[in-house]
Amino acid sequence: MHFTGDDLSRIRLASGPDPLWETVLSITLLGTTQGQTVFGPWRADVRAGLGRLPRGQLRLLRSLAPPFGNFPDFLTPQQASLGVETGIEAVLATPRRRLRRELEVLPGVPSWARPLADGDPEVLAVLGHALRAYHHAALAPYWPRMQALVDAERAVQARTLLDYGSEGLLAGLGPAMRWRPPLLEVDYPVEHDIHLDGRGLVLVPSAFCWRIPITLIDPSLPPVLVYPLPRTQDWWSLEGSTDPKALSSLLGPTRAACLRLLEDGCTTGELARRAGVAPPTASQHATALREAGLTTSTRQGNTVLHTLTPLGAALLQANPAHARPHRQRQEHGRGQQKH
Repeated sequence: MHFTGDDLSRIRLASGPDPLWETVLSITLLGTTQGQTVFGPWRADVRAGLGRLPRGQLRLLRSLAPPFGNFPDFLTPQQASLGVETGIEAVLATPRRRLRRELEVLPGVPSWARPLADGDPEVLAVLGHALRAYHHAALAPYWPRMQALVDAERAVQARTLLDYGSEGLLAGLGPAMRWRPPLLEVDYPVEHDIHLDGRGLVLVPSAFCWRIPITLIDPSLPPVLVYPLPRTQDWWSLEGSTDPKALSSLLGPTRAACLRLLEDGCTTGELARRAGVAPPTASQHATALREAGLTTSTRQGNTVLHTLTPLGAALLQANPAHARPHRQRQEHGRGQQKH
C-alpha cells in the first residue's frame, strides 16, 4: 500500500466488527480446518444452527466465499459499517455490470451464477435471505464478544496514535505488516499494489480474519485493510456465561468504582492511581472484573490495558448511581498527576 502525507492523516479504525466482512470470512473458514484451536469450538457450536438453513442458501454462500482463493468484492460493501441490513441492501443493489465482472474471480463460473450475474431479482432475493440467516445463526450470538475485542483493539491503537502518531500506528500492526515509509508491506498470497492517492485507509480489525490481512481486489474501491484481532482460545465464549461466584465478587463500592474508572480504558497502574489503591489491589479488582465478563484486558508492551465489554457498559448504564470511593475523590483533589 502506497501512502501519501494526506493518507497518513486519513487513517481510520472501524468502530466495530464489519458484519459482512465477518460473514464472508467466517464462511471461508467453515470449509477448512484452519485455526482449529481458535475456530474449532465455534464451528462445533454453530453447526446445529447452520443445519437449519435451507441447503441451497448455504451452498450458495459457500460457492461465493470458497475456502481458498478470491471472492467477489460486492459481498463486502463499505455500507456494511452502518449495520448488517444496510450492508445487505448494498449487496443487492450492486449494478449488473459489476456483478458479472466480479463473479469471474471465482474458480470457474458455475451455472447457478449466470442468473446472479444477470441481476435476476429472485436469485438476489435468495442471496439476501441467505446472508441474513447465516449472520443470525453463526455470528449474532457472538457479536457482543466480537465488539469487545474490537473495543479493546481500538483502545490500544488510540494510545499508540496519541503517543507515536499515524506512522507509529502503522509500524505496530505487525507481524504480517511492515511499515517502510511510504509503503505498508503486507504478507499476501499474490502481488497487489494499492495506491491510496489521498483517499486514506480504513483499518478493520476482524475476529474471523485468519493469520494474514486481506483487502479488496479492485484497487479503485475505497481502500480497506482487514486484519486479525488478537484472540484467546475461548474468544467466542459469551459474556455472562461465567461462574456466578465471579459476579458476586463484584459487590462493594471500591470495585464498582473501578468498573466506572475503566469506561475510557486504562492500565493497571492508572487504575490504582485513579482509585487511590495499591497496584496489587487494583490488579485484583481488574482480574475479578475480567473474570466476570465485564472487562477485557489487552497486553501492550509491558503494560496491560483494561476496557469495558458491552456487558460492563450495560451494567454501568443500568446503575448510574455507583459512586467512587471517598479515598479516590481525595486523590484527585490533590491536583493532576502525570500518568
